[in-house]
Amino acid sequence: MEQQTQQAGRRAGHPMTAAGPLTGIRVLDFTTTFSGPYCTQSLSDLGADVIKVEAPSGDITRRLGTIREGMGSVYAACNRDKASIEIDMAGPEHAKVIELVDSADCLVHNMRPAAARKLGIDAVTTLERNPRLIHASITGYGTNGLYAGRPAYDDCIQAASGLAALQSDYAGQPQYMATSIADKVAGMTAAQAILAALFARERTGRGQAVEIPMYETLVGFTLMEQWGGQVFDPPTGPPGYARMQSRFRKPYRTADSSVAVVVYHQGHWERFLEAVGRSEVLADPRFSSVEARNRNIDSLYAILEAILTERTTEQWLDLFSRIDVPAAPVLDLNDVLSDPHLESVDFFQTVTSESGSFVANRSSMLFSDTPLADPRNRPGPSRLDSGRDAAERWSQATTPV
Repeated sequence: MEQQTQQAGRRAGHPMTAAGPLTGIRVLDFTTTFSGPYCTQSLSDLGADVIKVEAPSGDITRRLGTIREGMGSVYAACNRDKASIEIDMAGPEHAKVIELVDSADCLVHNMRPAAARKLGIDAVTTLERNPRLIHASITGYGTNGLYAGRPAYDDCIQAASGLAALQSDYAGQPQYMATSIADKVAGMTAAQAILAALFARERTGRGQAVEIPMYETLVGFTLMEQWGGQVFDPPTGPPGYARMQSRFRKPYRTADSSVAVVVYHQGHWERFLEAVGRSEVLADPRFSSVEARNRNIDSLYAILEAILTERTTEQWLDLFSRIDVPAAPVLDLNDVLSDPHLESVDFFQTVTSESGSFVANRSSMLFSDTPLADPRNRPGPSRLDSGRDAAERWSQATTPV
């Protein structure tokens, strides 16, 4: 697919740039932990030049996960291809860092508003200095409203947004997702906002401030299919989507392992039940229409669960492929890292950097006209304070792109 996408660009007669659509865009990164670094990593993957400003002790994620020679796996995964400069923002080098704002296109931070103002990297201060700057701030609860200024991490936002309650186990105990979903969604949303602001700047010539509160972002993300009767005014019922909340919606046990299958619309159910000799199920008034199935989803999924114990996973995957019903094996992370499809699209690549060799996944985005740079040709995660040369080049620049 990647080759087909790039070939489409060549057939259209477009010159191709092997560095990405954000080539030449300069991003000054004051972020830490997950949400901000995920945002700026996304921009870096698209070709932006990112300088990450770190405190003397470095981003805390340098010491999280599996660690090799001072480089944590968490840091390596979401800070590749960024130049690092180590700065005590309370010391004399503070002024030099602020000068980098003059030649930056974007400034991104995920501090609380008071902390950003104290360091002089708030929107008002930096936009006065560089009116073309895109100033992006990722906060827990924003700068307005009852919760403004509260501290927040991913777990807090999962809980406050209702997501942890939706993940409750059979005993009703709320559970966190085993991934930093609030951070990642906020980071992706921030990158989207920055791209929109850069596009607006092309029209107006002016920069602007964009703010991404994690709380509102994850609430909107979670509610999309969970509004239920509350989406209507006046409400017609409680929030929630029965299929998503069914305790039977899960990977199903087969005769030898587990399988994921989504028998979703009428055609899926007809083909599946005919293939397993259970067509009478759809004659049951509880399951004869989409509306009826939605009302009785637990009972329907219980039938599905019982049927799937009768064959092996491989047999089920073969059947689902033949009747065109979406299904997948249930892989653990080791399986994913050796998945033949991901190998065939060159998704995981070994990157050699000043900190040694690392395995990195490329961006999943494919561009026909401005393909992204091969990660193997980019610098990978950097050692703390190894990006002084990049900062010097920025200092010599007079205007952002």
